[in-house]
Amino acid sequence: MDKQAFFQKIVTFTTAVHEVTFDFTKDVRPEGITPVQYSILEYIAVSQPVTLSQISDCKNISMPNTSRELKKLTEKNLCEKLDVAEDRRKQMIRLSDAGQAMMKEAFERIGERFLNRIKEVPPEELAEINHALDILQSKVFNTQQ
Repeated sequence: MDKQAFFQKIVTFTTAVHEVTFDFTKDVRPEGITPVQYSILEYIAVSQPVTLSQISDCKNISMPNTSRELKKLTEKNLCEKLDVAEDRRKQMIRLSDAGQAMMKEAFERIGERFLNRIKEVPPEELAEINHALDILQSKVFNTQQ
């Protein structure tokens, strides 16, 4: 296998994922939430609880900017910080009830767009896609390494 050609396929695939993600999420962000804040909320929603450094690393935002954005989100009652019993210097961040409700609504709209996109795909192909996603998740995109 030509590993360079394989790598180019991965680059093309990840670019397409970003484009489709944009299509699914456009106009989903609630008023009063910046794109950066929405991105942080989305990450927290699927990975919670998380640390400040995890958000900073994943979203490629400096620690001071991440901290500032989280402060704004906390003031909007969309997320909350919890002290870690084993290490009082460390805090975990999760969505508040209001943040959970907001992200649930956003994901429902995204889900509708996704289902509309795949409505013509036959069930056997959906099964193949599901299997391919399982393989990609376990072999390529597994972040637990």
